[in-house]
Amino acid sequence: MELTMLGTAAGRPAEGRNVTAAALVLPPGRGTYWLFDCGEGTQHQLLRAGLKLTKLERIFVTHLHGDHLYGLPGLLGSRSSMGCDAPLAVYGPGGIRHWLETTFSVTGSHIHYELEIHEIEGDGGVVHEDDEFTVTAAPLNHRIACFGYRVEERPRPGTLNAARLKELGLPQGPLYARLKAGEDVELADGRVIRAAEVTGPPIPGRVIAILGDTTPCESAVRLAEGADLVVHEATFEAALADKAAEYGHSTTAEAARTARDAGAARLLLTHFSGRYRDEDLPRLEAEAREVFPPSAAARDFLTVHLPHRRRS
Repeated sequence: MELTMLGTAAGRPAEGRNVTAAALVLPPGRGTYWLFDCGEGTQHQLLRAGLKLTKLERIFVTHLHGDHLYGLPGLLGSRSSMGCDAPLAVYGPGGIRHWLETTFSVTGSHIHYELEIHEIEGDGGVVHEDDEFTVTAAPLNHRIACFGYRVEERPRPGTLNAARLKELGLPQGPLYARLKAGEDVELADGRVIRAAEVTGPPIPGRVIAILGDTTPCESAVRLAEGADLVVHEATFEAALADKAAEYGHSTTAEAARTARDAGAARLLLTHFSGRYRDEDLPRLEAEAREVFPPSAAARDFLTVHLPHRRRS
């Protein structure tokens, strides 16, 4: 599983830096990816990153400011024109349905696949759940309704105790898979082997928090609690805290404090103001590291690998 940053600029594109979008590539067995925000030009970024629209499964929009969603109608239309007929789900704050449907109506656009639009209201909560992942949304503190997302992978079954199974005289085969899946099995001689007795403890799943625009708030800390990776906006440098608060944003140091207070493993800074050039990013990164050492400033097309967690 890995996260590719497709756009790291705030407000408008900058030279070498597009507006906000990130792709979470799911484990190989799934073969799909999810998109978080879809600023203008995201289609081009996906092409450059080698991510096919036919593999896109879900889109999570943090809020309805243009630098986070102006690329969405075109992307949805391109996916349809490519002949992709797999359903696609879009999640976002209230109003996203009206905006999309109005855009399609006035432009005469047609989507030839099932488009599921899920509007998130109030305090959010679980917005998606399947056999592998749970996605929880919570409101952040911005100028308009804005949400952050917490993606939690379900725990994996513990390792089978091969030595113990050999002692019990269980031959390798389908019963191993059933035990590893947590299922007790009955042998031909009537003995029952309990899965809990022959497997190790479950291996914790990975957790990633992708936050929208926000000033520091408790919801951001809760979403990021214990996360393997937190993606947090850092629109301004630490000295511009007043300006950040005025516009509903965070500084490098504030983002770092959120990750630190949440007990996260790593922090990725993004959403940089156009006042900063690439040569400024090491300085912004250093500011965050003073508060939370495992911090890094994102660049477009940076890919962060998310290895499996070790047993707790």
